[in-house]
Amino acid sequence: MASVEQIMKEALALPSAARALLAEKLVESLEFDVDETLQILWTEEAKKRRDEVRCGAVQPITGEEALARVRQLLE
Repeated sequence: MASVEQIMKEALALPSAARALLAEKLVESLEFDVDETLQILWTEEAKKRRDEVRCGAVQPITGEEALARVRQLLE
């Protein structure tokens, strides 16, 4: 059986669409209580933001840049 590290290495080598599908399936597999209404709203929001990036309406930034902006706001 492959180790978690090996699985992660192989998963990260997948094309982005395949990684997104895998991430979605992994999250779906987690068992926890979720407010269905909130889940629907968050899913709609995530898809809206994804579509804004895809069509060029929004320019994404790196995680490092986002954290730097947050830190600057907190100073």
